[in-house]
Amino acid sequence: MLYDVIILGSGPAGLSAAVYAQRARLSTLVIEEKPLSGGQILDTYEVDNYPGLPGISGFELGQKFREHADRMGTEFVNEQVTEIKDMGDKKLVVTGKKTYEARTLILATGARHRKLMVPGEEKFTGMGVSYCATCDGAFFRDKTVAVVGGGDVALEDALFLARGCKKVYLIHRREEFRGARILQERVRETENIELVLSSRVTELRGEEQVSSVVIHNMADETQHELQVQGVFIAVGISPNTIALDGVADQDDQGYILAGEDTRTSVPGIFAAGDVRTKQLRQVITAAADGANAVTSVERYLSGN
Repeated sequence: MLYDVIILGSGPAGLSAAVYAQRARLSTLVIEEKPLSGGQILDTYEVDNYPGLPGISGFELGQKFREHADRMGTEFVNEQVTEIKDMGDKKLVVTGKKTYEARTLILATGARHRKLMVPGEEKFTGMGVSYCATCDGAFFRDKTVAVVGGGDVALEDALFLARGCKKVYLIHRREEFRGARILQERVRETENIELVLSSRVTELRGEEQVSSVVIHNMADETQHELQVQGVFIAVGISPNTIALDGVADQDDQGYILAGEDTRTSVPGIFAAGDVRTKQLRQVITAAADGANAVTSVERYLSGN
């Protein structure tokens, strides 16, 4: 079967695209790698910034997106994409099971947060450990938290959290930050931010929730334990583009070059959500990308 559009990924961008594609009466297939739809929000304990649904759990929001797509009659397969081939007016998507054909593709494979890979990180993800300060910071008002990282995002997260948190530890493995000078100055001027430099996190501890961070100071080879109620990890994110390499132009970090219209460098291939170059990576912007991608798909199909 030759589909009008194949959507790769079932996070907010992919599921939003599925709903809009079905409404546009396009023959649509969604290929998802994981057994559960929802993308990164499945790891978020509560989502408090999606309009109209304050306090909803990430898992529930992801399921609502999937249920909406199911009600529209979207076809899903759970397979891993190994290769994409651009044949001009036809695109081929190769998985471990078969090859699918479509007139257009929407790449909505998302991104993944880089992890510390230390004991306790997986256990407490969503239970005090977060990878998004703007998503989860409101739940830690008047509490003591730690931010791990040394780039712009880590510095911005520390400043953001300092507005509502009692205290913010900013832990960085080097003596100097990598972030912008102006952000460094603002961090150093903020009274309730304490710098913990030349230190790396070795373990996250707690019972049902994270309660402390164990750090190793590389300057004097000592170990300390900081009592915290939350840990925000900001050591970078990576786009999920392993199977997409060479498909369309990417920036130096691997994100697919595409604007708000989601058009990539290849006619008939569109990129939506966290996998594309963009200013803000949030559920609401990913969902908007899905809608924009289908509008661009419709325009492409009408011209071909």
